Amino acid sequence: MRNYSIKQFEDKGLAHFSYAVLSGSEVILIDPARDPQPYYDFAGDHGAEIKGVIETHPHADFVSSHLEIHRQKGVLIYTSELVGADYPYQSFDEGDEIVFGNDVRLRAVHTPGHSPDSISIVLSEKGKDKAVFTGDTLFIGDVGRPDLREKTGKMQAKREELARMMYNTLRSKLMELDDDVVVYPAHGSGSLCGKAMSDAKQSTIGAEKVGNYALQPMDEDDFVDLLLEDQPFIPKYFPYDVDLNKQGAPAYRDSVNKVRKFDENFQPEEGALVVDGRPDHFFKKSHIKGAINIMLDNKFETWLGSIVGPDEAYYLVAQNEQDLARLIQKAAKIGYELNIKGTFVYTRQGGEQMDKFDKKAFESEKQAYTVLDVRNVSELKDNGIFKGAINIPLPELRERVDEIPADKPVVVHCSGGYRSAVGSSIVEGALNGQQVMDMGEAIKDYMD
Repeated sequence: MRNYSIKQFEDKGLAHFSYAVLSGSEVILIDPARDPQPYYDFAGDHGAEIKGVIETHPHADFVSSHLEIHRQKGVLIYTSELVGADYPYQSFDEGDEIVFGNDVRLRAVHTPGHSPDSISIVLSEKGKDKAVFTGDTLFIGDVGRPDLREKTGKMQAKREELARMMYNTLRSKLMELDDDVVVYPAHGSGSLCGKAMSDAKQSTIGAEKVGNYALQPMDEDDFVDLLLEDQPFIPKYFPYDVDLNKQGAPAYRDSVNKVRKFDENFQPEEGALVVDGRPDHFFKKSHIKGAINIMLDNKFETWLGSIVGPDEAYYLVAQNEQDLARLIQKAAKIGYELNIKGTFVYTRQGGEQMDKFDKKAFESEKQAYTVLDVRNVSELKDNGIFKGAINIPLPELRERVDEIPADKPVVVHCSGGYRSAVGSSIVEGALNGQQVMDMGEAIKDYMD
């Protein structure tokens, strides 16, 4: 019978996994999310105390609660000395161990590649390695992208340099673990910290040796080329979150509760940046001039941080108070609650409107329209779906909207409807007076 248990916490919106390792009456947390309450609840439910928090690296895609937990519970934060953290911490580097509970050990292994300061944590019991928490180094079916630390963090490194580190980390550190060691990554499918993650939530070293493309036999140069190709876009908020995590974020609930709330149908100042989280059909019927329609769903926080820069103050709009609270909470996952100028419910009729996409008119004279494809470049096949379409990936659209001709109505599409709703709202706000239509789900009629 083993002397420990592992609880995996999942944030589906950010495809983030965090962990609580319980042994006896003690808990160690690994890469906790912004809201610490679920970890407090877990410890309380088991009559245990949190004894420490481990950060595998300064995260780019979410804000961690490590500093808040340290302040509220008086526990140590463990992280690599290489991070150069601005918060109080205990260095946790190659060979260092934490012994807790019923003689369970957590051992630090320096595993650079995703970042130069990454560590993985090997759990052992009675001298036998049982599990490894790999952070953003090794995922299920993938490995961490090496292109996020070129301009941020205390330790910066070029992507090719980090790719070479990853090659050696995998082969000299992680692949040297026993095949039956269970792999617990910090992210799953849908995260932008990798490019080909499996839907599985855990694996083993042996299974990854067989099924993970990055662990197959190849020389270093081939590995570097393979790892660097077709990486997804880098959201605007990633460098901001690295720095915020290195510093330590303010307490979650205190920060959320400080967000200013205005009366229903408040009118922001002219030219203000407004993020409207309502369903697109409400937005198209009536919205504030220039607002961007980033709908509330599981990926709201990712698109918010991809479209709005971390130095931009903005207003946040919802269709009711419940949705408004959820939008604020999601913004806080990436530290963007700190940039909210104010929030309010919008129910006004008679605001700005958008024309509906007329499929019949479009098909009768396609050349009369400018077609804008907001999918990522990697999604395009044979120059796209429509001949002559302009491709501007959604994360770049606000900066490149002047590339869209002003002589025709604009039809915006993606591959399912969510991104085209965002994109059409951006174009409509930027091209004042020009007819802009969202193709929405009708795009599926044109895809193979």
